[in-house]
Amino acid sequence: MSNAILVLEDGRTFRGDSYGATGTTVGEAVFSTGMTGYQETLTDPSYHRQVVVMTAPHIGNTGVNGEDDESSRMWVAGFVVRDPARRPANWRSTGSLDDELVRQGVVGISGIDTRALTRHLRDRGAMRVGITSEHTDADRLLAEVRAAESMVGADLAPQVSAESAYVVPAVGEKRYTISALDLGIKTATPRHLAELGVETHVLPATATAADLLAAGPDGVFLSNGPGDPAAADYAVEAVRGVLDARRPLFGICFGNQILGRALGLGTYKLRFGHRGLNQPVLDRVSGTVRVTSHNHGFAVDAPLDRATDTPYGRVEVSHVGLNDDVVEGLRCLDVPAFSVQFHPEAAAGPHDAAPLFQRFVDLMDSARGSGDAVSPPPVVEHSTGEKL
Repeated sequence: MSNAILVLEDGRTFRGDSYGATGTTVGEAVFSTGMTGYQETLTDPSYHRQVVVMTAPHIGNTGVNGEDDESSRMWVAGFVVRDPARRPANWRSTGSLDDELVRQGVVGISGIDTRALTRHLRDRGAMRVGITSEHTDADRLLAEVRAAESMVGADLAPQVSAESAYVVPAVGEKRYTISALDLGIKTATPRHLAELGVETHVLPATATAADLLAAGPDGVFLSNGPGDPAAADYAVEAVRGVLDARRPLFGICFGNQILGRALGLGTYKLRFGHRGLNQPVLDRVSGTVRVTSHNHGFAVDAPLDRATDTPYGRVEVSHVGLNDDVVEGLRCLDVPAFSVQFHPEAAAGPHDAAPLFQRFVDLMDSARGSGDAVSPPPVVEHSTGEKL
């Protein structure tokens, strides 16, 4: 292994070993608390232009395979681990993580104290960072880091979105058709919907409301994605058109922020964000606590203690993060729309929030049964006894 260095924009430097591709990279330093699912993290488009620090010390032990990717490529700007596995040991593995990072050109660093780095980011906040295995000049790398663009104001969804529309068919009998605004969609999302009889028409990030409604869908889905929601005015306008049409709408992650903006709410950048597989969230609709998967550095600004009047009627905060009281979901009371900040498709887990896809189906079913999409359906008990 060759020497490598990591330099944060405040000047703090870590020295370790090259991991993955040889080169130099810059991006926003963020940390993920997941102990599993590194392949899904690497291929999640929401991590575009971010250098991911894995807080779990041992990474790479299950290798990589051709089934767990969330998109067609790795999107992270860089990858930071403490103890990379020397060899994969899993029956599903088709190769090593190190080799795959090299193949896809992802520059990384290993052998550093990722716990110390994570604590630094928690104390100081997410910041720009650089990794290089091409030289060991920290001052030179620091200059490159400080010249890099900030995540604030970054419009990244069109960079990760599909260039043209495509369809993911339902599994078995098709019960519903939806349009999905691809702001950085993960492959697991339409797969979950397909298992519920939903055919998903995935459209590029810049699709208009007319595009989303052209096929007469039963509902519209807003995906996760990277960047600053304040820069995505095109998506906000599209969502307002869907709300005007009173079509059932469900958004997750970046889609939650876009719905918030469409309703007239603000968004802001979190100090260090929520990323990982173990975030507790209170679902105020069902009164239950869910352990959820997150990947967001921005959040919606909305009051927790009351419903807010908007141009589309009243909206309430439906989910709250129990670690820091961040808004984790919205529920419109007068139009058929709701959203969550976390990932109900959650691969490799947890799966506490998966029933939210059924809630979306229930919303479309309610709209279809009444002949007019008016308001969210009530919380119901399903045969499993679990509230949705």
